Amino acid sequence: MVRYQGSNGITAAILAAALLWPAAGSAGEQPKPAVTKPLPSQREQAAIRQEWLKLRLERVLPSLMRKHGVAMWLVICREYNEDPVFYSLVSPTVFAARRRTIYIFFDRGEEKGVERLALGGGANGGLYAVYRDPEMEKRELWGQAQWVMLRKLIEERNPATIAVDISRTHAFSDGLSAGEREALEDALGPMWMSRLVRAENLPLEYVATRLPEMLPTYRQLMEIAHRLIERAFSSEVIKPGVTTNTDVVWWLWQQLSDQGLGTWFHPTVDVQRPGMPHDSVLSEQENVVIHRGDVLHVDFGIKAMGLATDTQHMGYVLRESEREPPPGVQKALANANRLQDLLMERMRPGHLGNEILAETLAAMKAAGIKGSVYSHPIGDHGHGAGPLIGLWDRQQGVPGRGDVLVLPNMWFSIELSASTPVPEWNSQELWVGQEEDAALDGDKVGWVLTRQTKYHLIR
Repeated sequence: MVRYQGSNGITAAILAAALLWPAAGSAGEQPKPAVTKPLPSQREQAAIRQEWLKLRLERVLPSLMRKHGVAMWLVICREYNEDPVFYSLVSPTVFAARRRTIYIFFDRGEEKGVERLALGGGANGGLYAVYRDPEMEKRELWGQAQWVMLRKLIEERNPATIAVDISRTHAFSDGLSAGEREALEDALGPMWMSRLVRAENLPLEYVATRLPEMLPTYRQLMEIAHRLIERAFSSEVIKPGVTTNTDVVWWLWQQLSDQGLGTWFHPTVDVQRPGMPHDSVLSEQENVVIHRGDVLHVDFGIKAMGLATDTQHMGYVLRESEREPPPGVQKALANANRLQDLLMERMRPGHLGNEILAETLAAMKAAGIKGSVYSHPIGDHGHGAGPLIGLWDRQQGVPGRGDVLVLPNMWFSIELSASTPVPEWNSQELWVGQEEDAALDGDKVGWVLTRQTKYHLIR
């Protein structure tokens, strides 16, 4: 772990806290605490996130600019039409670009580092130098002064390459709007426009790269998600024959609201039973009454402190005479766990998402498992920047978005499913969807918290 002491000492506190948490193991699983601790106050959260931003700008960005041969990077946004990378470049107290915000990153070399300038917007707690020219603003038409100043800054620095965010493949690299591109062309003219390059991999990898200092907080969010699912799939919430799957969904959402947390997608709870098989990933069930003997599936994510989680677990509603699920139902979860192992064994930096998918599916077939893999990066966003490892409807590989390398310090949501015939259900297939978040530490990958190996039981 690279250690960096921030001016306010927050990084030291984060690193100290990290030592109190058990490290994610490549195959092991960690015990969950009986009670999850609440997140810190909003003020403390903002201070921690501000330190993360400082570290990303000082530690991550310069190396990526040099890796991709970018001398100057322009991130150009208008209010409420922000570049996707914008929110990974600004303080947590910045909610939108102001009128127009142009961030300029200029690499002055190893010794002097990357210069960070803001045309419009603020200094983000001193992380950017705000560039203003009041006299020029008086002379120019409203809105034109920023473009004139941008050209002046470029002329003074004479960058060999000027990178902008344009991509047909990755949304995270396609933040320059058509109107702003036209204005940029008018402002720079042919000579400087000839130095324009697409920064496709720069914003993609900047957003995808996780700091080790983020992991303790992320693990805490995972604990909260797991604990809420445990409660949702228990007799606290579900009364067989009365409670519907929709009731459970809204209970989860209300819990997030009550705890000051957000989500990035509407939770879902699905029911399977003999005669009611799983339809598809996109199937929508509403107001299905939950009965004893049902198998439940939940898809649930938390959004807090600028981070997103993604979890899928399974539950089983015990019959009056049962203490555990039938063996066939248990086997179905075990098959999904085995598929998780096969994928995790093949997730290594330097491999393309499509390569990992093909190798995992081949191993799955050899193991006699019927399943599907559709894992994705996670972090600042739920469906994060980086390589896709399949899509639920694209098991032959994902052109473009799957042709991206896994890099050290990425996080992934290990999302997949296995379908297993259940003898106790007259050999009807039971679909088991599993999703747990994992972190890469160098060339090793491990669960951020733990994975599900036993059903949540509703008694």
